[in-house]
Amino acid sequence: MLKSTILTALAFLANTPFLGVQAAACAQQPETFKNPILYEDFPDNDVSVGPDGAYYFSASNFHYSPGAPILRSYDLVDWEFVGHSIPRLNFGDGYDLPASGERAYRAGTWASTLRHRKSNGLWYWIGCTNFWITWVFTAPSPEGPWTQAANFGGGVCFYDNGLLIDDDDTMYVVYTYDGGKQVNVTQLAPDGLSTVRTEKVLVPGQVGTDSVEGNRMYKINGLYYILNDHPGSTAYVWKSTSPWGPYEGKPLADNVPGPLPGGGAPHQGSLIPTPNGDWYFMSFTWAYPSGRLPVLAPIKWQPDGFPVLVTNTTTGAWGTSYPLPLPPKPLNYTWSGTHYPFTTLASLPPSFEWNHNPDTSKFSLTPGSDTGGLTLSTATVTDDLYAARNTLTHRVHGEFPRATLELDFAGMADGDRAGLAVFRDRSAYIGIHRTGEKFEVVTRFNMTIDEWSGATVDLGRTVETIEVPEGTEKVWLRVGMDARPDGGHKATFEYSFDGGEEFVPLGGEYELYTGWAFFLGYRFAVFNYATQGLGGSVRVVSFGTE
Repeated sequence: MLKSTILTALAFLANTPFLGVQAAACAQQPETFKNPILYEDFPDNDVSVGPDGAYYFSASNFHYSPGAPILRSYDLVDWEFVGHSIPRLNFGDGYDLPASGERAYRAGTWASTLRHRKSNGLWYWIGCTNFWITWVFTAPSPEGPWTQAANFGGGVCFYDNGLLIDDDDTMYVVYTYDGGKQVNVTQLAPDGLSTVRTEKVLVPGQVGTDSVEGNRMYKINGLYYILNDHPGSTAYVWKSTSPWGPYEGKPLADNVPGPLPGGGAPHQGSLIPTPNGDWYFMSFTWAYPSGRLPVLAPIKWQPDGFPVLVTNTTTGAWGTSYPLPLPPKPLNYTWSGTHYPFTTLASLPPSFEWNHNPDTSKFSLTPGSDTGGLTLSTATVTDDLYAARNTLTHRVHGEFPRATLELDFAGMADGDRAGLAVFRDRSAYIGIHRTGEKFEVVTRFNMTIDEWSGATVDLGRTVETIEVPEGTEKVWLRVGMDARPDGGHKATFEYSFDGGEEFVPLGGEYELYTGWAFFLGYRFAVFNYATQGLGGSVRVVSFGTE
Protein backbone atom coordinates (compact mmCIF):
# COMPACT_ATOMS: atom_id res chain seq x y z
CA MET A 1 0.00 0.00 0.00
CA LEU A 2 2.80 2.40 0.91
CA LYS A 3 4.66 1.66 -2.35
CA SER A 4 1.49 2.28 -4.35
CA THR A 5 0.95 5.59 -2.57
CA ILE A 6 4.52 6.70 -3.29
CA LEU A 7 4.26 5.81 -6.97
CA THR A 8 0.97 7.68 -7.25
CA ALA A 9 2.55 10.73 -5.61
CA LEU A 10 5.51 10.62 -7.97
CA ALA A 11 3.22 10.42 -10.99
CA PHE A 12 1.35 13.44 -9.68
CA LEU A 13 4.60 15.36 -9.14
CA ALA A 14 5.78 14.56 -12.65
CA ASN A 15 2.75 16.26 -14.12
CA THR A 16 2.27 19.14 -11.71
CA PRO A 17 3.94 22.54 -11.87
CA PHE A 18 5.86 23.33 -8.70
CA LEU A 19 4.69 26.38 -6.80
CA GLY A 20 6.37 28.04 -3.87
CA VAL A 21 9.14 26.96 -1.55
CA GLN A 22 7.52 23.77 -0.31
CA ALA A 23 6.91 22.41 -3.83
CA ALA A 24 10.42 23.34 -4.93
CA ALA A 25 11.81 21.37 -2.01
CA CYS A 26 9.78 18.34 -3.07
CA ALA A 27 11.33 18.53 -6.53
CA GLN A 28 14.73 18.01 -4.98
CA GLN A 29 13.85 14.71 -3.29
CA PRO A 30 15.90 11.72 -4.55
CA GLU A 31 12.93 10.18 -6.38
CA THR A 32 12.59 13.04 -8.87
CA PHE A 33 14.63 15.50 -10.88
CA LYS A 34 13.87 19.08 -11.75
CA ASN A 35 14.19 20.82 -15.12
CA PRO A 36 16.41 22.28 -16.38
CA ILE A 37 18.79 19.48 -15.45
CA LEU A 38 21.67 21.92 -15.96
CA TYR A 39 21.11 25.64 -15.49
CA GLU A 40 24.01 26.29 -17.88
CA ASP A 41 24.36 27.04 -21.57
CA PHE A 42 24.88 23.68 -23.34
CA PRO A 43 22.98 23.85 -26.66
CA ASP A 44 22.59 21.42 -29.58
CA ASN A 45 23.11 18.28 -27.52
CA ASP A 46 24.00 14.91 -29.00
CA VAL A 47 23.71 12.32 -26.23
CA SER A 48 24.70 8.66 -26.63
CA VAL A 49 25.82 5.68 -24.56
CA GLY A 50 29.54 4.89 -24.37
CA PRO A 51 31.21 1.49 -24.05
CA ASP A 52 31.43 2.00 -20.26
CA GLY A 53 27.64 2.35 -19.99
CA ALA A 54 27.87 6.07 -19.25
CA TYR A 55 26.06 8.74 -21.22
CA TYR A 56 28.11 11.27 -23.17
CA PHE A 57 26.78 14.70 -24.08
CA SER A 58 28.37 16.76 -26.87
CA ALA A 59 27.38 20.41 -27.19
CA SER A 60 28.07 23.50 -29.27
CA ASN A 61 30.26 26.34 -28.04
CA PHE A 62 30.74 28.30 -31.29
CA HIS A 63 33.87 30.53 -31.18
CA TYR A 64 35.06 29.45 -27.73
CA SER A 65 38.23 27.34 -27.55
CA PRO A 66 38.71 24.44 -26.96
CA GLY A 67 35.69 23.46 -29.01
CA ALA A 68 32.81 20.98 -28.67
CA PRO A 69 32.56 20.35 -24.89
CA ILE A 70 31.84 16.83 -23.65
CA LEU A 71 29.91 15.93 -20.48
CA ARG A 72 29.38 12.52 -18.84
CA SER A 73 26.57 11.09 -16.71
CA TYR A 74 25.43 7.73 -15.38
CA ASP A 75 21.81 8.71 -14.67
CA LEU A 76 21.03 11.47 -17.25
CA VAL A 77 20.62 14.01 -14.43
CA ASP A 78 24.00 14.48 -12.74
CA TRP A 79 26.69 15.51 -15.24
CA GLU A 80 30.40 16.20 -15.10
CA PHE A 81 32.83 17.86 -17.49
CA VAL A 82 35.06 15.45 -19.44
CA GLY A 83 36.83 17.68 -21.94
CA HIS A 84 36.51 18.87 -25.53
CA SER A 85 36.55 17.15 -28.92
CA ILE A 86 38.47 19.98 -30.60
CA PRO A 87 41.71 21.05 -28.88
CA ARG A 88 42.01 24.20 -31.00
CA LEU A 89 39.78 25.83 -33.62
CA ASN A 90 41.98 25.51 -36.72
CA PHE A 91 39.20 26.53 -39.09
CA GLY A 92 40.62 29.83 -40.36
CA ASP A 93 42.57 32.90 -39.28
CA GLY A 94 39.50 34.52 -37.74
CA TYR A 95 39.59 32.06 -34.84
CA ASP A 96 42.86 33.63 -33.65
CA LEU A 97 41.35 37.13 -33.30
CA PRO A 98 43.58 38.87 -35.84
CA ALA A 99 44.32 42.55 -35.41
CA SER A 100 42.26 43.20 -38.54
CA GLY A 101 39.97 41.10 -40.67
CA GLU A 102 37.43 38.41 -39.90
CA ARG A 103 36.55 37.31 -36.37
CA ALA A 104 34.73 34.08 -35.53
CA TYR A 105 31.82 35.28 -33.42
CA ARG A 106 28.78 33.05 -34.19
CA ALA A 107 31.03 30.65 -36.14
CA GLY A 108 32.87 27.53 -34.96
CA THR A 109 31.11 24.49 -33.50
CA TRP A 110 27.39 24.32 -34.20
CA ALA A 111 25.11 21.30 -33.86
CA SER A 112 27.44 18.35 -34.39
CA THR A 113 27.64 14.67 -33.50
CA LEU A 114 29.65 12.41 -31.18
CA ARG A 115 29.64 8.60 -31.29
CA HIS A 116 31.77 5.66 -30.17
CA ARG A 117 32.61 2.98 -32.76
CA LYS A 118 32.99 -0.47 -31.24
CA SER A 119 34.86 -2.04 -34.19
CA ASN A 120 37.97 0.12 -33.83
CA GLY A 121 37.49 1.58 -30.35
CA LEU A 122 37.49 5.17 -31.59
CA TRP A 123 35.24 8.09 -30.79
CA TYR A 124 34.18 10.24 -33.75
CA TRP A 125 33.18 13.91 -33.65
CA ILE A 126 31.80 15.25 -36.95
CA GLY A 127 30.75 18.83 -37.61
CA CYS A 128 30.55 21.52 -40.26
CA THR A 129 32.11 24.96 -39.79
CA ASN A 130 31.56 28.21 -41.67
CA PHE A 131 28.78 26.60 -43.80
CA TRP A 132 31.50 25.08 -45.93
CA ILE A 133 33.78 22.34 -44.60
CA THR A 134 32.99 19.19 -42.61
CA TRP A 135 35.62 18.03 -40.12
CA VAL A 136 36.21 14.67 -38.46
CA PHE A 137 38.05 14.43 -35.13
CA THR A 138 38.79 11.09 -33.45
CA ALA A 139 40.07 9.90 -30.08
CA PRO A 140 40.55 6.63 -28.19
CA SER A 141 38.51 7.99 -25.27
CA PRO A 142 36.31 11.02 -24.55
CA GLU A 143 39.16 12.50 -22.51
CA GLY A 144 41.35 12.37 -25.63
CA PRO A 145 43.80 12.95 -27.05
CA TRP A 146 41.64 14.24 -29.90
CA THR A 147 43.16 14.65 -33.35
CA GLN A 148 41.90 15.98 -36.66
CA ALA A 149 41.41 12.88 -38.80
CA ALA A 150 39.87 14.34 -41.97
CA ASN A 151 37.95 17.11 -43.63
CA PHE A 152 35.67 16.69 -46.61
CA GLY A 153 36.78 19.82 -48.43
CA GLY A 154 35.00 22.98 -49.44
CA GLY A 155 31.32 22.67 -50.22
CA VAL A 156 30.66 19.44 -48.28
CA CYS A 157 28.79 20.72 -45.25
CA PHE A 158 27.12 18.22 -42.93
CA TYR A 159 25.05 20.97 -41.33
CA ASP A 160 23.34 20.03 -38.04
CA ASN A 161 24.34 16.42 -38.50
CA GLY A 162 23.91 13.12 -36.68
CA LEU A 163 26.02 9.97 -36.98
CA LEU A 164 24.59 6.42 -36.96
CA ILE A 165 26.88 3.39 -36.78
CA ASP A 166 24.69 0.54 -37.98
CA ASP A 167 24.66 -3.05 -36.74
CA ASP A 168 26.98 -4.04 -39.61
CA ASP A 169 29.38 -1.17 -38.72
CA THR A 170 28.32 0.97 -41.71
CA MET A 171 28.49 4.67 -40.85
CA TYR A 172 25.70 7.02 -41.97
CA VAL A 173 25.44 10.78 -41.46
CA VAL A 174 22.13 12.64 -41.65
CA TYR A 175 22.16 16.40 -42.16
CA THR A 176 20.27 19.44 -43.40
CA TYR A 177 20.88 20.63 -46.95
CA ASP A 178 19.88 23.64 -49.04
CA GLY A 179 19.13 25.92 -46.10
CA GLY A 180 16.92 23.40 -44.35
CA LYS A 181 14.76 22.61 -47.38
CA GLN A 182 15.81 18.97 -47.51
CA VAL A 183 17.55 16.29 -45.45
CA ASN A 184 20.31 14.10 -46.87
CA VAL A 185 21.89 10.86 -45.71
CA THR A 186 25.53 10.15 -46.62
CA GLN A 187 27.24 6.80 -46.23
CA LEU A 188 30.86 7.09 -45.13
CA ALA A 189 33.77 4.94 -46.25
CA PRO A 190 34.74 2.04 -43.97
CA ASP A 191 37.27 4.22 -42.13
CA GLY A 192 34.72 7.01 -41.68
CA LEU A 193 37.01 9.58 -43.27
CA SER A 194 35.45 10.05 -46.71
CA THR A 195 32.06 9.78 -48.39
CA VAL A 196 30.68 6.92 -50.50
CA ARG A 197 27.04 7.69 -51.31
CA THR A 198 24.60 10.56 -50.72
CA GLU A 199 20.81 10.63 -51.15
CA LYS A 200 18.03 13.09 -50.40
CA VAL A 201 15.74 11.23 -47.98
CA LEU A 202 13.03 13.73 -46.99
CA VAL A 203 11.73 17.27 -47.34
CA PRO A 204 10.05 19.37 -44.60
CA GLY A 205 6.91 19.79 -46.68
CA GLN A 206 6.05 16.18 -45.89
CA VAL A 207 4.99 17.35 -42.40
CA GLY A 208 3.76 20.76 -43.49
CA THR A 209 6.72 22.89 -42.48
CA ASP A 210 9.20 24.93 -44.52
CA SER A 211 12.55 23.93 -42.96
CA VAL A 212 14.18 21.55 -40.51
CA GLU A 213 17.53 21.30 -38.74
CA GLY A 214 19.14 19.61 -35.72
CA ASN A 215 19.30 16.12 -37.25
CA ARG A 216 20.03 12.87 -35.39
CA MET A 217 19.81 9.29 -36.70
CA TYR A 218 19.01 6.05 -34.85
CA LYS A 219 18.25 2.41 -35.48
CA ILE A 220 15.57 1.12 -33.11
CA ASN A 221 13.96 -2.32 -33.32
CA GLY A 222 15.16 -2.76 -36.89
CA LEU A 223 13.78 0.59 -38.11
CA TYR A 224 15.70 3.74 -39.02
CA TYR A 225 14.69 6.96 -37.29
CA ILE A 226 15.61 10.60 -37.90
CA LEU A 227 15.00 13.24 -35.22
CA ASN A 228 14.99 16.88 -36.27
CA ASP A 229 13.09 20.10 -35.70
CA HIS A 230 11.59 23.21 -37.16
CA PRO A 231 13.65 26.04 -35.65
CA GLY A 232 12.03 27.52 -32.58
CA SER A 233 8.97 25.36 -32.27
CA THR A 234 8.57 21.70 -33.18
CA ALA A 235 10.50 18.44 -32.91
CA TYR A 236 9.80 15.74 -35.52
CA VAL A 237 10.52 12.03 -35.66
CA TRP A 238 10.74 10.21 -39.00
CA LYS A 239 10.89 6.44 -39.54
CA SER A 240 11.74 4.10 -42.40
CA THR A 241 12.74 0.50 -43.05
CA SER A 242 15.87 1.72 -44.87
CA PRO A 243 18.45 4.43 -44.15
CA TRP A 244 17.64 5.76 -47.64
CA GLY A 245 13.92 6.10 -47.03
CA PRO A 246 11.16 6.69 -47.81
CA TYR A 247 10.55 8.34 -44.43
CA GLU A 248 7.25 9.07 -42.73
CA GLY A 249 7.27 11.88 -40.15
CA LYS A 250 5.22 12.98 -37.14
CA PRO A 251 5.64 15.68 -34.49
CA LEU A 252 7.20 14.61 -31.22
CA ALA A 253 6.74 17.96 -29.48
CA ASP A 254 4.76 20.65 -31.28
CA ASN A 255 5.14 24.05 -29.59
CA VAL A 256 5.08 22.40 -26.16
CA PRO A 257 5.61 25.13 -23.54
CA GLY A 258 8.90 24.69 -21.71
CA PRO A 259 9.37 23.90 -18.03
CA LEU A 260 11.04 27.21 -17.15
CA PRO A 261 8.95 30.38 -16.75
CA GLY A 262 9.91 32.76 -19.53
CA GLY A 263 11.79 30.03 -21.43
CA GLY A 264 11.06 28.82 -24.96
CA ALA A 265 9.56 25.61 -26.32
CA PRO A 266 12.14 22.76 -26.35
CA HIS A 267 12.43 21.38 -29.87
CA GLN A 268 15.92 19.98 -30.67
CA GLY A 269 18.09 17.30 -29.08
CA SER A 270 18.53 13.55 -28.67
CA LEU A 271 16.54 10.35 -28.16
CA ILE A 272 18.10 8.33 -25.32
CA PRO A 273 17.43 4.76 -24.14
CA THR A 274 17.96 3.49 -20.61
CA PRO A 275 18.96 -0.07 -19.66
CA ASN A 276 15.49 -0.73 -18.26
CA GLY A 277 13.86 -0.06 -21.64
CA ASP A 278 12.64 3.50 -21.02
CA TRP A 279 13.33 6.35 -23.44
CA TYR A 280 13.95 10.06 -22.97
CA PHE A 281 14.14 13.22 -25.06
CA MET A 282 16.97 15.55 -24.08
CA SER A 283 16.37 19.01 -25.47
CA PHE A 284 16.98 22.60 -24.38
CA THR A 285 14.88 25.61 -23.54
CA TRP A 286 15.76 29.07 -24.83
CA ALA A 287 16.26 31.01 -21.61
CA TYR A 288 18.21 34.22 -22.11
CA PRO A 289 20.21 35.83 -20.62
CA SER A 290 21.51 32.40 -19.45
CA GLY A 291 21.36 30.77 -22.88
CA ARG A 292 19.97 27.40 -23.94
CA LEU A 293 19.54 25.13 -20.95
CA PRO A 294 19.24 21.31 -21.15
CA VAL A 295 15.86 19.84 -20.22
CA LEU A 296 14.82 16.19 -20.05
CA ALA A 297 11.48 14.39 -20.43
CA PRO A 298 10.35 10.79 -20.94
CA ILE A 299 8.84 9.63 -24.21
CA LYS A 300 6.46 6.74 -24.82
CA TRP A 301 6.44 4.61 -27.95
CA GLN A 302 3.08 4.12 -29.65
CA PRO A 303 1.78 1.10 -31.61
CA ASP A 304 2.47 2.96 -34.89
CA GLY A 305 6.19 3.04 -34.10
CA PHE A 306 6.35 6.76 -33.23
CA PRO A 307 7.12 8.26 -29.81
CA VAL A 308 5.12 10.90 -27.96
CA LEU A 309 6.42 13.26 -25.30
CA VAL A 310 5.20 12.79 -21.72
CA THR A 311 3.90 16.21 -20.69
CA ASN A 312 2.01 17.75 -17.80
CA THR A 313 -1.44 16.22 -18.08
CA THR A 314 -3.11 19.39 -16.83
CA THR A 315 -1.33 22.05 -18.89
CA GLY A 316 0.17 20.06 -21.77
CA ALA A 317 3.53 21.66 -20.96
CA TRP A 318 6.94 20.07 -20.53
CA GLY A 319 7.06 18.79 -16.94
CA THR A 320 8.95 20.83 -14.37
CA SER A 321 9.82 17.52 -12.73
CA TYR A 322 9.73 13.80 -13.52
CA PRO A 323 10.71 10.57 -11.77
CA LEU A 324 14.43 9.85 -12.04
CA PRO A 325 15.35 7.86 -15.16
CA LEU A 326 17.89 5.72 -13.28
CA PRO A 327 19.19 5.33 -9.73
CA PRO A 328 21.17 8.47 -8.89
CA LYS A 329 24.92 8.30 -9.11
CA PRO A 330 26.25 11.70 -8.06
CA LEU A 331 29.62 12.68 -9.45
CA ASN A 332 32.53 14.47 -7.84
CA TYR A 333 31.68 17.65 -9.70
CA THR A 334 29.74 20.71 -8.58
CA TRP A 335 28.25 23.21 -10.98
CA SER A 336 27.88 25.94 -8.38
CA GLY A 337 29.91 26.88 -5.34
CA THR A 338 33.10 25.98 -7.21
CA HIS A 339 36.39 27.56 -6.17
CA TYR A 340 39.39 27.41 -8.48
CA PRO A 341 42.66 28.08 -6.62
CA PHE A 342 44.94 28.75 -9.57
CA THR A 343 47.95 28.69 -7.29
CA THR A 344 47.55 24.90 -6.93
CA LEU A 345 46.20 23.87 -10.36
CA ALA A 346 48.44 22.11 -12.86
CA SER A 347 46.14 22.79 -15.83
CA LEU A 348 43.00 24.70 -16.67
CA PRO A 349 39.85 22.72 -15.83
CA PRO A 350 37.64 21.96 -18.87
CA SER A 351 34.92 24.24 -17.47
CA PHE A 352 37.04 27.16 -18.74
CA GLU A 353 37.11 28.15 -22.42
CA TRP A 354 38.92 31.00 -24.16
CA ASN A 355 37.21 33.60 -26.31
CA HIS A 356 38.66 32.41 -29.65
CA ASN A 357 41.99 30.57 -29.67
CA PRO A 358 44.48 31.77 -27.06
CA ASP A 359 48.00 32.93 -27.70
CA THR A 360 49.70 30.19 -25.69
CA SER A 361 52.87 32.24 -25.28
CA LYS A 362 50.96 34.88 -23.33
CA PHE A 363 49.66 32.86 -20.39
CA SER A 364 51.15 30.44 -17.88
CA LEU A 365 49.93 28.41 -14.92
CA THR A 366 52.42 27.86 -12.11
CA PRO A 367 52.06 26.63 -8.52
CA GLY A 368 52.98 28.73 -5.53
CA SER A 369 51.02 30.53 -2.86
CA ASP A 370 52.82 33.86 -3.19
CA THR A 371 53.84 34.11 -6.83
CA GLY A 372 51.93 31.27 -8.51
CA GLY A 373 48.62 31.26 -10.30
CA LEU A 374 47.42 31.99 -13.80
CA THR A 375 49.52 34.75 -15.33
CA LEU A 376 47.83 36.59 -18.17
CA SER A 377 50.27 38.72 -20.12
CA THR A 378 48.79 41.27 -22.47
CA ALA A 379 48.43 39.72 -25.93
CA THR A 380 46.66 42.50 -27.81
CA VAL A 381 46.94 46.27 -28.12
CA THR A 382 43.37 47.46 -28.58
CA ASP A 383 40.60 49.53 -27.05
CA ASP A 384 38.05 46.82 -27.89
CA LEU A 385 37.22 44.05 -25.40
CA TYR A 386 36.01 41.84 -28.28
CA ALA A 387 39.41 42.07 -29.99
CA ALA A 388 41.40 41.19 -26.87
CA ARG A 389 43.06 37.78 -27.02
CA ASN A 390 43.32 35.42 -24.04
CA THR A 391 40.01 36.36 -22.46
CA LEU A 392 39.13 33.36 -20.29
CA THR A 393 35.44 32.51 -19.87
CA HIS A 394 33.31 30.37 -17.58
CA ARG A 395 29.61 29.62 -17.96
CA VAL A 396 27.18 31.14 -15.50
CA HIS A 397 25.13 28.70 -13.41
CA GLY A 398 21.72 28.98 -11.83
CA GLU A 399 19.14 31.71 -11.49
CA PHE A 400 21.38 34.13 -9.60
CA PRO A 401 24.97 33.34 -10.62
CA ARG A 402 27.85 35.17 -9.02
CA ALA A 403 31.60 35.04 -9.57
CA THR A 404 34.51 36.38 -7.53
CA LEU A 405 37.96 37.03 -8.96
CA GLU A 406 41.11 37.48 -6.86
CA LEU A 407 43.52 39.50 -8.99
CA ASP A 408 47.09 40.62 -8.43
CA PHE A 409 47.57 43.66 -10.70
CA ALA A 410 51.08 44.72 -9.66
CA GLY A 411 52.49 43.77 -13.10
CA MET A 412 50.16 45.95 -15.15
CA ALA A 413 51.73 48.42 -17.57
CA ASP A 414 50.56 51.92 -18.43
CA GLY A 415 47.31 51.72 -20.41
CA ASP A 416 46.46 48.14 -19.42
CA ARG A 417 42.90 47.04 -18.67
CA ALA A 418 42.12 43.90 -16.63
CA GLY A 419 39.08 42.59 -14.80
CA LEU A 420 35.92 40.53 -14.69
CA ALA A 421 33.13 40.86 -17.25
CA VAL A 422 29.65 39.64 -17.97
CA PHE A 423 30.44 38.66 -21.53
CA ARG A 424 28.21 38.28 -24.54
CA ASP A 425 27.39 40.36 -27.63
CA ARG A 426 26.58 43.15 -25.16
CA SER A 427 28.98 43.19 -22.22
CA ALA A 428 29.95 45.06 -19.08
CA TYR A 429 32.82 44.77 -16.62
CA ILE A 430 34.45 45.83 -13.41
CA GLY A 431 38.21 46.05 -13.64
CA ILE A 432 41.48 47.80 -12.98
CA HIS A 433 42.70 50.52 -15.35
CA ARG A 434 46.25 51.79 -15.15
CA THR A 435 46.95 55.29 -16.44
CA GLY A 436 50.52 56.41 -15.83
CA GLU A 437 51.15 55.69 -12.16
CA LYS A 438 47.47 55.83 -11.23
CA PHE A 439 45.33 52.71 -10.76
CA GLU A 440 41.55 52.88 -10.73
CA VAL A 441 38.69 50.45 -10.22
CA VAL A 442 36.37 51.05 -13.15
CA THR A 443 32.93 49.86 -14.24
CA ARG A 444 32.38 50.01 -17.97
CA PHE A 445 29.06 49.19 -19.63
CA ASN A 446 27.62 48.23 -22.98
CA MET A 447 30.55 47.08 -25.10
CA THR A 448 28.65 45.73 -28.09
CA ILE A 449 29.17 43.74 -31.27
CA ASP A 450 26.66 43.29 -34.04
CA GLU A 451 24.97 39.99 -33.20
CA TRP A 452 24.99 38.87 -36.83
CA SER A 453 28.34 40.04 -38.22
CA GLY A 454 30.43 40.16 -35.04
CA ALA A 455 31.69 43.64 -35.86
CA THR A 456 32.16 45.97 -32.88
CA VAL A 457 29.56 48.73 -32.85
CA ASP A 458 30.09 50.21 -29.36
CA LEU A 459 33.28 50.35 -27.29
CA GLY A 460 31.25 51.03 -24.17
CA ARG A 461 31.20 53.84 -21.65
CA THR A 462 32.81 54.29 -18.25
CA VAL A 463 30.12 54.47 -15.57
CA GLU A 464 32.02 54.96 -12.32
CA THR A 465 35.61 54.95 -11.08
CA ILE A 466 37.39 54.94 -7.74
CA GLU A 467 41.10 55.35 -7.19
CA VAL A 468 43.02 52.37 -5.80
CA PRO A 469 44.64 53.11 -2.44
CA GLU A 470 48.38 53.72 -2.70
CA GLY A 471 50.47 50.58 -2.22
CA THR A 472 47.59 48.20 -3.02
CA GLU A 473 48.47 45.45 -5.48
CA LYS A 474 45.56 43.05 -5.17
CA VAL A 475 41.80 43.37 -5.61
CA TRP A 476 38.76 41.11 -5.30
CA LEU A 477 36.20 41.74 -8.03
CA ARG A 478 32.67 40.35 -7.90
CA VAL A 479 29.91 40.18 -10.48
CA GLY A 480 26.39 38.93 -9.86
CA MET A 481 23.36 38.67 -12.09
CA ASP A 482 19.70 37.77 -12.23
CA ALA A 483 19.84 35.27 -15.09
CA ARG A 484 16.23 34.06 -14.98
CA PRO A 485 14.44 34.40 -18.33
CA ASP A 486 11.48 35.93 -16.50
CA GLY A 487 13.63 37.82 -13.99
CA GLY A 488 15.12 41.26 -13.73
CA HIS A 489 18.02 40.68 -16.18
CA LYS A 490 20.35 42.86 -14.11
CA ALA A 491 24.06 42.54 -13.38
CA THR A 492 25.81 44.18 -10.42
CA PHE A 493 29.49 44.86 -9.74
CA GLU A 494 31.53 45.04 -6.53
CA TYR A 495 35.14 45.30 -5.39
CA SER A 496 37.09 44.61 -2.21
CA PHE A 497 40.58 45.50 -0.98
CA ASP A 498 40.38 43.64 2.36
CA GLY A 499 40.74 40.06 1.21
CA GLY A 500 37.17 39.73 0.06
CA GLU A 501 35.66 40.32 3.49
CA GLU A 502 33.64 43.40 2.57
CA PHE A 503 32.54 44.28 -0.96
CA VAL A 504 31.63 47.74 -2.17
CA PRO A 505 29.16 48.24 -5.07
CA LEU A 506 30.35 50.26 -8.05
CA GLY A 507 28.49 51.44 -11.13
CA GLY A 508 24.94 50.40 -10.32
CA GLU A 509 23.00 47.86 -12.36
CA TYR A 510 23.61 46.80 -15.94
CA GLU A 511 20.73 45.62 -18.13
CA LEU A 512 21.61 42.20 -19.55
CA TYR A 513 20.70 41.59 -23.17
CA THR A 514 18.19 38.83 -23.96
CA GLY A 515 18.26 38.75 -27.77
CA TRP A 516 18.72 35.32 -29.33
CA ALA A 517 20.75 35.92 -32.51
CA PHE A 518 24.15 35.58 -30.80
CA PHE A 519 22.81 32.16 -29.71
CA LEU A 520 25.05 31.79 -26.66
CA GLY A 521 24.21 33.09 -23.20
CA TYR A 522 26.22 35.25 -20.84
CA ARG A 523 29.50 34.07 -19.38
CA PHE A 524 31.87 35.37 -16.77
CA ALA A 525 35.09 36.49 -18.45
CA VAL A 526 38.54 37.28 -17.05
CA PHE A 527 40.47 39.65 -19.34
CA ASN A 528 43.73 41.56 -19.60
CA TYR A 529 44.66 43.69 -22.61
CA ALA A 530 46.84 46.66 -23.45
CA THR A 531 45.79 49.95 -24.96
CA GLN A 532 49.31 51.33 -25.44
CA GLY A 533 51.93 48.57 -25.62
CA LEU A 534 52.55 44.95 -24.67
CA GLY A 535 54.60 43.89 -21.69
CA GLY A 536 52.23 44.06 -18.74
CA SER A 537 50.61 41.16 -16.91
CA VAL A 538 48.21 40.24 -14.14
CA ARG A 539 48.13 37.20 -11.88
CA VAL A 540 44.81 35.42 -11.37
CA VAL A 541 45.09 33.97 -7.89
CA SER A 542 41.63 32.42 -7.68
CA PHE A 543 38.22 32.40 -9.30
CA GLY A 544 35.03 31.16 -7.70
CA THR A 545 31.39 30.77 -8.68
CA GLU A 546 28.25 30.44 -6.60
